Amino acid sequence: MNQPASKPAIGFIGLGIMGASMAARIAAAGYPLHVYNRTRAKAEPLIEAGAHWQPTPKALAEVSDVVITIVGTPTDVHALYMGDEGLIVHARRDAVLIDMTTSSPHLAEELAVHAALRGVHILDAPVSGGDVGAREGRLSIMVGGASAVLARVEPVLRCLGTNIVLQGGPGAGQHTKLCNQIVIASTMLGVCEGLAYARSAGLDAHTVLSAIGGGAAGGFQLNHQGPRIASGDFAPGFFIEHFIKDMRIAHDEAERMGRDLPGLELVRELYQQLLEQGCARSGTQALFKLYEH
Repeated sequence: MNQPASKPAIGFIGLGIMGASMAARIAAAGYPLHVYNRTRAKAEPLIEAGAHWQPTPKALAEVSDVVITIVGTPTDVHALYMGDEGLIVHARRDAVLIDMTTSSPHLAEELAVHAALRGVHILDAPVSGGDVGAREGRLSIMVGGASAVLARVEPVLRCLGTNIVLQGGPGAGQHTKLCNQIVIASTMLGVCEGLAYARSAGLDAHTVLSAIGGGAAGGFQLNHQGPRIASGDFAPGFFIEHFIKDMRIAHDEAERMGRDLPGLELVRELYQQLLEQGCARSGTQALFKLYEH
């Protein structure tokens, strides 16, 4: 990877189902890439392709102009960014930190305050589009932060998605992603119930999908997850345990705002049943398992 000097060095932390594909797209676009992951084995394909392994987040921050993170929970984000070994303390002055984890809006606001004190810029920029969107560079990216900072890193983000929208100040990206997850929750319930009805009526699920997917019911959950459900494919594009985390954050934020969301609460309860049945690492379409009997 002999990169042009004009391209900023990118640090990437979090090489799971989404992150590995996202980091690979950044490297393919010619950016010098530094990677860190708690499990080094997940970084090996990128290292073999020329990415530079860094042994700690601190080491990665010290050599990167832009750092992108996509990890598990708000607790993980806090630990990664804050403290004596955190990204904010060790980032280069004027560096841009971009957290693409679905996390707490309040935490995003807190991180922005601490980053500003250190002369570091930060964006909360969670994504939607699943594993397919990550592989194909078709993610929707919801951004909270300053427009001038987004303009600086937009060429990098264009490697990951074309729908990049500034939603407002710090935390606004996270609030938008929670809107996204609330809509997905009830939509997935509708997909599962429609296909359960089709099965009980003796219809072929794939044939039903070919009809209703082009009508008013059509959408990503029906047209992408529906065929997976019909084929009994519950492999993860997005883990149930992570979706439950997102719904919990959405619940907490809604409660703080005095907003009752009964659809969200129902779906949370159903996914919790799946979690207790050992399906934490199944894909979100595995909600259909509750309708199989």
